Amino acid sequence: MAVTEQLNEILQGLRAAIPELSGALIASTDGLAIATSVAGGDSNRMAAMVATALSLGKRITDTFGGGGLKETSVVGEQGQIYIYSAGSKGVLAVIAASEANVGLIHIESRDAAARIAHLLG
Repeated sequence: MAVTEQLNEILQGLRAAIPELSGALIASTDGLAIATSVAGGDSNRMAAMVATALSLGKRITDTFGGGGLKETSVVGEQGQIYIYSAGSKGVLAVIAASEANVGLIHIESRDAAARIAHLLG
């Protein structure tokens, strides 16, 4: 099976495991969309923004000596996005409503990010 198909299956699995998700995407650390499952909006723009957020998070953890960045989040009044490092080449982002189960999001997404990192090398 091609890598792109495997990445899309990971996104489908996340959407099935976490019904509250309104979107999920995998981007390169350069900000290019690799696989998306986002209803509405501009996936390419979102990919660029999450890669930038991951890069900024890495700079922040480097500055305070926090080690390698694993994840970061942006929480608004009506929604939230969690951004996970997926190895040295990838970024996983999941989008959910503000009342979504954060524990379930982290359990499923951390596992997915590890599988994505393995696939992207």
